[in-house]
Amino acid sequence: MARIINRFGTLTGWNNTTVNLLGRDLEGIEAFKYGDSEEHEVAYGAGKMPIGKTKGNYKVEAALTLYVEEVISLQKQLPPGFRLQDLPDFDVPVVYEYNGTVYRDLIRNCSFTDNGRESKNGEGKMVREYALCCTHIDWNV
Repeated sequence: MARIINRFGTLTGWNNTTVNLLGRDLEGIEAFKYGDSEEHEVAYGAGKMPIGKTKGNYKVEAALTLYVEEVISLQKQLPPGFRLQDLPDFDVPVVYEYNGTVYRDLIRNCSFTDNGRESKNGEGKMVREYALCCTHIDWNV
């Protein structure tokens, strides 16, 4: 019989995570995602094998999936006629706990790139993914 090892203990999940936007913890959030990448490419010279590597631009991708009620709450903080895209740049702290240690990632200089509503037949909620434009992520600060 194979022995199962619980190497990581209790895993970090949705219940251990908080996303803060404009000074308050989001409640009407269904999902979030963020990450960064850097272009890497091999460089060729004489022969068929690479002679080195190059590094290119740094890129961040981030999005928040929000209930319409959360979006309405955010828009109530804005003057009439303003859009989410009109918000000045903001940071988004994401805090999560694992085995008694709190980790904090900071998504920097974010702005909403779009606004809208989505709904479909048979679903009792209005929820939509909102893309963010960000400059960089400070990991575990």
